[in-house]
Order: sequence, then C-alpha cells, then structure tokens
Amino acid sequence: GSQFRSRKFLRALARHRMVGSMGRVGSSGDNAAMESFFALLQKNVLNRRSWTAREQLRIAIVTWIERTYHRRRRQARLGRLTPIEFETIMNTTVALAA
Repeated sequence: GSQFRSRKFLRALARHRMVGSMGRVGSSGDNAAMESFFALLQKNVLNRRSWTAREQLRIAIVTWIERTYHRRRRQARLGRLTPIEFETIMNTTVALAA
C-alpha cells in the first residue's frame, strides 16, 4: 500500500481531482475484501492469456464474475451461500412478507 501514499501518486490524484480510498489498517474502510477479489480476478482471468481488445477483456471479466464468482464461490459472511443463493432467499423472503 505504500505506493498509494507516495507524493507522486498523491499529486496525480490531486491533478485529476480525485480522492484516494486508503484507510487505516484494520479499520472498517480496510480494502482487504477488494484486494482478495482482484487477486482472484487476476489469477482466473487476467493472467490466463493476453488480450488484444479491451472489449474481449471486458466480456471475459463480466463472464467470470457472473458465472463463477457469483454462482460458485461460497462466502462466509453469507452463511456459506453463494451471492446468487443468498439473493434468491432474500427476494423470496421479501416477496412473502409483501
């Protein structure tokens, strides 16, 4: 994370009127979950082959997220359900309550 606190990086953020999203270690703003997601994305999509067109890469990323990450990856915070299973349960519960 130190590269994101460097003067050069902070100047680039300011030049483009952007705000960095770095929080303190262990804080609720900690980005460990996103780092884990991007590590999986890089391992499963980006490093698998070289991409000649941006659109091909975009389709590969969306496909991986929708077919693999959301449908197969069980998440502890969702009670070991996949996001799709969790959403289905929640939508059914809301529909029954209405």
